[in-house]
This record gives sequence, C-alpha cells and structure tokens, in this order.
Amino acid sequence: MQDQISHAISPMHKPSLFQSFLQGGFDCSTEVRGDGRRLDLILSSGHEMLAAKDYAQLAEQQLTTVRDGLRWHLIEPAPGQYDWSSFLPMLHAAQVNHVQVIWDLCHYGWPDHIDVWQPEFIERFALFAGAVAARVRDEGITAPCYTPINAISFLAWAGGDMAHIQPMAANKGKALKIQLVKATLAAINAIRAVDGSARFLQPEPVVHINAPEGMPEKEQDAETLRLAQFDVWDMLSGTLQPELGGSPDYLDILGVNYRPGNQWFHQGGAIDVDDSHYRPFAAILREISSRYQRPLLIAETGAQSDMRVPWMRYIFEQTVLAMKNNVAVEGICIYPVADYRSWSGDKHQPFGLLGMQDVNGCRSLYEPLALEIRSQQIRLKGLLEDGLPDERAMPA
Repeated sequence: MQDQISHAISPMHKPSLFQSFLQGGFDCSTEVRGDGRRLDLILSSGHEMLAAKDYAQLAEQQLTTVRDGLRWHLIEPAPGQYDWSSFLPMLHAAQVNHVQVIWDLCHYGWPDHIDVWQPEFIERFALFAGAVAARVRDEGITAPCYTPINAISFLAWAGGDMAHIQPMAANKGKALKIQLVKATLAAINAIRAVDGSARFLQPEPVVHINAPEGMPEKEQDAETLRLAQFDVWDMLSGTLQPELGGSPDYLDILGVNYRPGNQWFHQGGAIDVDDSHYRPFAAILREISSRYQRPLLIAETGAQSDMRVPWMRYIFEQTVLAMKNNVAVEGICIYPVADYRSWSGDKHQPFGLLGMQDVNGCRSLYEPLALEIRSQQIRLKGLLEDGLPDERAMPA
C-alpha cells in the first residue's frame, strides 16, 4: 500500500460544499443502553435548552456549519404520528443565527415501538426521512444535508456483536449492518422524492490496523480487518452485495470519523502518533479519496482535555497536506464541540470548544482551542487565496 504523499506541487483542493470549513458537532446519541436506559445527549448536555446560544457562540468563532440531530423516538411517539416540537426550535435557532446544519436522522436510536430486525423498520425509517425532508423544505431550507444513519459500522459492532447498546445482540453485526444499509438506501430515495437538492453525509469510523511487531504471519488477518471498515460505503455504492440495491448514485459525501485511538496492533494495543508504525492521517485520506472519488468531511474528530489543541493541530496539518495533493476534503468537524457527560452519565468529558452549562445557562469557551481554530482559519484562508506551497506542511 502506498503511504507516501507526493511532494510535487499540485492544485490545492478548494472546499465549497459548506458554509465553514471548520465546524462543530453536537452529540445527539439516543440509543438504549444495556441496562434499558435511553440516552438523550441533546437533553443531558444542555443543548436542548441552549441551542440558540450554542449556535450563536459557534457563529462568533466563525463555525457556521454544524452537525446536529433529530430525536426520532420523540418525533414519532406512535406509529405514523409526528410531533416536531423537539426539532423545530433547534431548526429555527439555526436559521436565526445563519448556521447551516447537517442533520442526523438516526444517531444510534429509534422508537421503542419499532423492531430494527423487521422489514417494517426500513419502511418506517423511509417514511420518517421523507416527513423530515418535507418539514425542512416547508421551513424554507434549501439544499439541506442529512446523515440518514450515523456510523453504521460502529452501531453494527456495538449493538449487533457486543450487545452494548440496542438492539443488544451478539454475533449479528453483519446482519444488522445489512439492515441499516437497506434502511439508508430507502431513506435517501424518500428524501430525494421530496427534495432533489438534498445532499447526504455518510460517516464511518476510519481506522488503521497493523500486525504485531515481529509477527508477519498476522499481516493478512490485520489487513482483512482493516478493509472491513469500507463495507458500508461499498454496500451503498453497490460494489459489495449489489443485491441490496446500492449504486454509485447513493454514495455522496463520505464522513471520516477519526480519533486518537483509531490505530492499533491486531490483537494488541493502540499505536501512538509518534510510533513509527502509525500511518499518517494524510495517507488515510488519500486512500479513501482514491478508492471512492467522493468529497470527504472529517465528520468526527477531537481529543480530551490537554490533548485537544495538539490533536486538532495534527488533524489540520495532515488535512492541508492531503488537500495540497488535491484530495477533496470539505471540512473538519470538532465532535463533540460541547462538553458532555459520558454515556454512563457519571463522568464529565472535557472534550470540546464549549464547556458544560453553568447555573446561569452559559458555556465557557476553551480559549486554547479557540486560538488554535482562529489560527487555522487564517492559515487556510491564506493558502486558498495564495495557492502557494506551505513550508509548515507536515511530511507524510
């Protein structure tokens, strides 16, 4: 596999799909955990109450494109009955603050009255997606962008193999992945029937897996596992299991979910960024771009606590390097952009640009990350305007 990025001067890709290149994402998970408790991170993070303030605060930092979500279980409390009261205030808050939103339709959760394993799930999700598209259209939103189902590979693993979240199954990850791909295809059709201008973000976790040091006999197993990360995109495009109905027309904007722990040794521990076995992120982006010839959005990235700034700097440097080799990266989304409590609900996660809400309903700004973001915005503007090589670009 070729990991080196060419050092020849080539046209730098100029992003154009979103209002802002640097973006913020609000965690909108609504899955049911193994103990039967349903999460609602839009509520528990304070974003439900603070949506207008949150959007305004991001807009002040020139982050005018965000990822956010609808809570399907609240919107469809009974089969075929839609209650938009949990969604419209957020949509209107975004409009007032001139913020573009990429809306997740299913972020790991669905209504209790729907069985994900039944064919009805596909039909009901398509009906819900079409209803959302009609409502968004009627609110005056043009050229919307939707994520039908977020990170299908992760959901299939966590819910279909490991029984960590709904549907709490074991050894059924492949079957769940196929079901969710079918539902995604049906949802895209339903949305396009309502609004032909809609675009689609299809986020998947991106990883790299190495054979353990000194164990070349494990290389094939490691590579087989690594290539499985492409299953969902291959299914959507029809190159894998074409009987599902996929085709290139269904593959739109590829969302790259990438975090510090996304590289590891097969049957071993994580690979640190400064380890010689670590694959440069620019090379990962180049492989995805070459494989699919689609625009990319780094849809989820970020690190905790003091690692927030160095990680964001690394991601930006590597992204610029890829773009200088004409990889079509359209943005980087800090996700989550606001601090939250862990899925267990008992630990504050200092993750984002915005802090947890205080007693007055306000969020603090993590100044070191804000300064880094501003520096990156200035630098990117200069690169795109000048079209000149950047001596600070990191080597591959």
